[in-house]
Amino acid sequence: MSREAPLLNDFAKRIEILSVDELTLYIKDLLENDLLLKSIAVRGEIIEIKHHSSGHVYFSLGSKQSRLSCVMFRSSANYVPLWPQAGDEVVVEGSIGVYPPQGTYQLYARNIVPLGKGAQMRAKEELKKRLEKEGLFDPRIKRKLPTFPERVGVVTSKTGAAVKDVIKVAKKRFPQCEIYIFPTLVQGIEAPQDIARAMRLAATKELDVVLLVRGGGSRDDLTPFDDERVVRCIRACPFPVVTGIGHEIDRTLSDYAADAYAPTPSAAAEKVFPDRREIYKQILHIKARLISLTAHRYQDAFNLCERQLARLQNTVKNLYLHPSDLKLTQKSQALRQGIDRIIAEAKERLAHAAASLDALSPLKSISRGWITCLSEEEEIVTSLSQIDIGDKVFLCMVDGRAQAEIKSLHPKGE
Repeated sequence: MSREAPLLNDFAKRIEILSVDELTLYIKDLLENDLLLKSIAVRGEIIEIKHHSSGHVYFSLGSKQSRLSCVMFRSSANYVPLWPQAGDEVVVEGSIGVYPPQGTYQLYARNIVPLGKGAQMRAKEELKKRLEKEGLFDPRIKRKLPTFPERVGVVTSKTGAAVKDVIKVAKKRFPQCEIYIFPTLVQGIEAPQDIARAMRLAATKELDVVLLVRGGGSRDDLTPFDDERVVRCIRACPFPVVTGIGHEIDRTLSDYAADAYAPTPSAAAEKVFPDRREIYKQILHIKARLISLTAHRYQDAFNLCERQLARLQNTVKNLYLHPSDLKLTQKSQALRQGIDRIIAEAKERLAHAAASLDALSPLKSISRGWITCLSEEEEIVTSLSQIDIGDKVFLCMVDGRAQAEIKSLHPKGE
């Protein structure tokens, strides 16, 4: 038996023996399951950086006494403009893991944020130029905001002052509009990814416009709104987007990409929500204009009708009335003569009839001395059999009548 065998047996009794692969996998498992190391932000200075043809980026972060290897895969590197340079101070967000072939730990980067103002400005300008070439800031693709929005989405921090400002303005200006809040981080290393998530969620709803707002802060706090992911989500949104980032001096790339922007959340809300008092004034103005226009058109139509009627009357006179005047006069004269003749003939017949009636009239006989006798019942008495002694009768004469009493009766022949 070799001398190594007892030694191995002795080690096996005191401690577990691992292979290099087993140890490496064990350490890898420890690092990748640590809650802190799963999502971590590391601050340091870029020592060297290499852009591989595959699209991956390899670089190192250095501090006073330490150095950290980092890799950013192409899926994340595409969202970072070509700004990092050796000497730039940055914050790298990602997770810690182990690279087994070399047995080293490294930072798998998901995002890089510059800290120096020079690096920030250089990063912003480089990204701005690249996105401008793609047409993301072209004014011709800006969408018009709805005049009377019914549903408005607000992407912002649920605990910040921005959401309160938007709701306050909405209640004052256009309270009938429905507001949907999509909470998100608005600052920090994880903010760009969270803002993009909230924007994608808002894009799935039935909205009229989206407000992307945050309260005031330092220029460094606005860095997430210069992120390419946020800019692309704004342009990919199916509804108009209005930004109110809360910085009057410097516009973010999100402001350039938005369909409209304002320096503050309240100002952005005022762009979206119409003032109901102004709407009421406009309605009154439109009403007055409609009344005036209706009256004017009515007067024009009335005047036109008057002119047409006068023209029609002249036409009728010229075409029909004037040529018939002579015939009408002749017919009128003939009619008048005919009527006069008929009246004369009627008068003659009337006079003849009157003479005949006068000859037959009882008054004629009465005027010659004849008297008519009436009973008390106003019946004509023509025979002695109709009366008796003591009866009262009326004697009718030409100029009146007299009442008499029968004293005696003398029949004919006695």
